[in-house]
Amino acid sequence: MFPGLLRLLSAVGRSAPLILTALFAAPVPPVAPSPADVVVLANARDPESLALAHHYLAVRGVPAANLVALALSAEETISRAQFTTELWEPLNDWLRAGRWVDLLPMAGRDVAGRRRYAPQGHRIGALVVCRGVPLKVGPDDALLAAEATPKLRPEFRTNQASVDAELSLLAWPVDPLAGFTPNPLFNRDRPAPAELQRVVRVSRLDGPSAKSARALVDSALAAERHGLAGRALIDLAQRGTLGDSWLATAAGELAARDFEVLRDEAPPTFPATARAEATAVYFGWYSGTFDGPFRLPGFRFVPGAIALHIHSYSAATLRDPEKGWIAPLVARGVAATVGNVYEPYLELTHRPDLLLRQLLTGVTWAEAVFQALPALGWQAVAIGDPLYRPFATGLEAQLGESSVLSPELRSHARLRRVRELFRLGLSAAAERLLERACDEATDASVAVWAAHRELAAGRVAAALPWLLAAPTSGAGDAASWALRAEHAGMLSAAGRPDVAVLRWATLLSEPLPPLALRRAWLPRAIEAATAAGEVGPAERWRSELAALPPGD
Repeated sequence: MFPGLLRLLSAVGRSAPLILTALFAAPVPPVAPSPADVVVLANARDPESLALAHHYLAVRGVPAANLVALALSAEETISRAQFTTELWEPLNDWLRAGRWVDLLPMAGRDVAGRRRYAPQGHRIGALVVCRGVPLKVGPDDALLAAEATPKLRPEFRTNQASVDAELSLLAWPVDPLAGFTPNPLFNRDRPAPAELQRVVRVSRLDGPSAKSARALVDSALAAERHGLAGRALIDLAQRGTLGDSWLATAAGELAARDFEVLRDEAPPTFPATARAEATAVYFGWYSGTFDGPFRLPGFRFVPGAIALHIHSYSAATLRDPEKGWIAPLVARGVAATVGNVYEPYLELTHRPDLLLRQLLTGVTWAEAVFQALPALGWQAVAIGDPLYRPFATGLEAQLGESSVLSPELRSHARLRRVRELFRLGLSAAAERLLERACDEATDASVAVWAAHRELAAGRVAAALPWLLAAPTSGAGDAASWALRAEHAGMLSAAGRPDVAVLRWATLLSEPLPPLALRRAWLPRAIEAATAAGEVGPAERWRSELAALPPGD
């Protein structure tokens, strides 16, 4: 990516002609899409694609008549000719026949063979693209040569694109294939009808397996019932002020709403030793390889989790659970994410700060995604249910008697309320709720937070009761390993290395943690055992550390 393109959107990309003004009322999609406004696109040749589409129709209450199934290629990447003849033209015909789009025919076709229209508007709240529909349109040098694009900057003189980005232009006048189209919805809190008429908001249900694609829907529905709860991990990269400022703003937005935020400002991505229990939000950049604590065996995000990693090719494939970022995130339970199929350049990718800001207001995924995206017809892809509203259920409902939050997530919701009460100066109420949250917590997260607060104030003696009261369960849960290590280390810092040794012994008996974690843990366990006078464990762990193969 090229973060220095500071006036990128003022450069000439695809043409952006004005919509013709009709003499009658043109259709306008709703600002907030509802099930009746959703069109679902599936591959008629793929039984799993059809099954996913029907599942979505059923659970969201989308009318069966809103499903369009086209005979499409099974490949992720298709040619421009395939895109035009198999997808673009048949979909246009179906949408026109159903009066989803109002397209006035014009004479001729463009160089790709697409019929020309003068769009008058559309009524599609969101277009759901199901797994099995191709992901990318490959480059076509012959078409590129046939188009007159002298004003395009060299880096934009390409006609490769994401399928979904092209479909967002279904209600746009046919224009050059090369380059991008500025998005009129970008950074618009209250888009005007004329702006909504020009953009079809597209989101995809896709992932490395049919099961993971279906889980996107079920996870979103679960989170809507109980509200998104958990911790946020925000990973600045010190790679450029632009991307770092977006992520820093996102971290500030979450902290201002009293979420617990782990913010990393070191140039590498989060290490495998970073705490990642109950991860509900992850934003980061800039690595081409999926890494960090999320790669630990068995790691899962919380239901409804939102995650993104800014990288040029984060969505180059969605079929391999270990390649790029999007497919691995979906495989590990993320409900909504965004990425790019080809090089987008930094200023044309989704803005994480704007995406989060919109979601926090309670809007749908479809609305937030397209208000955070600068360019259409380019490289972006959004994954997730477009109707998903992660923050529609607020903290009051999460803490109410009818809440369906799991015990673990309920403790994080209570901890969020504790932070809010402290922020408002209601310390006595905060302390009472903190004790209740710790008593009912299923892991050590609440106690560790409370102990950190005491230690930061220099109250070591006050930190110890919290640490001693912390639950010690979590065996086999990869997401809790770093938390348990931090808990053990804090016990030593609070003057109880003897208890820390017991915690280290339990953690080091886990069979699955990778060598990188054991290399990090063993010196700390040895230090605790030495301080406690536990010669046997100290010697045993020294021998184990010496026998480990050298790290990277």
